[in-house]
Amino acid sequence: MKATLLPGLRHTAKFTVSRDRTIDFMGEKARVYATPMLVRDVEIACRELLLKHLDPGEDSVGTRIELDHLAATLMDMPVELDVELTEVKGRAVTFKVEGRDSVDSICRATHMRFIVDVASTEKRLAAKAAKAGLA
Repeated sequence: MKATLLPGLRHTAKFTVSRDRTIDFMGEKARVYATPMLVRDVEIACRELLLKHLDPGEDSVGTRIELDHLAATLMDMPVELDVELTEVKGRAVTFKVEGRDSVDSICRATHMRFIVDVASTEKRLAAKAAKAGLA
């Protein structure tokens, strides 16, 4: 981790809700931003902020998310996710996230990530795969 990884850092992710981010189980007239895709986008937005402050060979994994999905966002609507790094405890980091579309506030979230060494993680996962008979 770089010394620049400090609480107060901010990042805004902007995108349009594409078809693959929507639910399909209520039919075409009710295609809205799916909660699982919103969770994924929150994770990506937080990781994007982190990557600018990590050393080569480091990345992060999500460990917890608490999310309120407040309003439906229609397909083709723009979305902004505002991310703020609120806490750094060793390799554990916490973010506050607020999201909105062009009409409504759509989410509030707290997301936690853990900074990992990619090579060490690959070794640990290979050992687990071997134990599970997947190697």
